[in-house]
Amino acid sequence: MPVLQDIVVAIRSDGDIVSARQQGRSLAAAIGFGVTDATLIATAISELARNIVLYAGRGEVLIHSVEISHRKGIVIVARDSGPGIRSIDDVLRDGYSTSGGLGLGLPGVKRLMDEFAIESELGKGTIVTVKKLLR
Repeated sequence: MPVLQDIVVAIRSDGDIVSARQQGRSLAAAIGFGVTDATLIATAISELARNIVLYAGRGEVLIHSVEISHRKGIVIVARDSGPGIRSIDDVLRDGYSTSGGLGLGLPGVKRLMDEFAIESELGKGTIVTVKKLLR
């Protein structure tokens, strides 16, 4: 298998969201994910990157391949130095939204991926790490 490069996308605008999504979909396909899973991964990346633009203004999305116990997969890390999240429990609850949206963002990302972790500190920022492995 060819060596797959780590991808880092600076997130500052909607155009960056599109770029991160496309690059994530391409890496997912290169790893061996089918069209459906690659689309789910791209959707998760879009949600994470959109949260960066909406709530922090800027940040970055890191996307890289992994192999765990002979299973290939993809890890996405979305991080920012924004205001942080006051209540992680609230933002992980379906229907909760601070932006007036549908409140599907982080709960949706959690459902789409195999693993989900979030760290946030008020005034310092947020890091969301997600992982999906090939079946």
